[in-house]
Amino acid sequence: MSSEWGPDRGVRRGVVAVGAAGVVLIAAGAVVDVFWVVGIGVWAMIGAIVTELVYRPE
Repeated sequence: MSSEWGPDRGVRRGVVAVGAAGVVLIAAGAVVDVFWVVGIGVWAMIGAIVTELVYRPE
């Protein structure tokens, strides 16, 4: 049984924060039609997904 405390919780918060920032950047870039902002948002989402896939507690 894994605990929600410790480094697992910190990594989870980081993944959620980076993913949320990516979604905001993608939406903002699409609204103002600035594709480099969309690109940064996409890379942030990729980073969050890769971190979630690679970091497996236990």
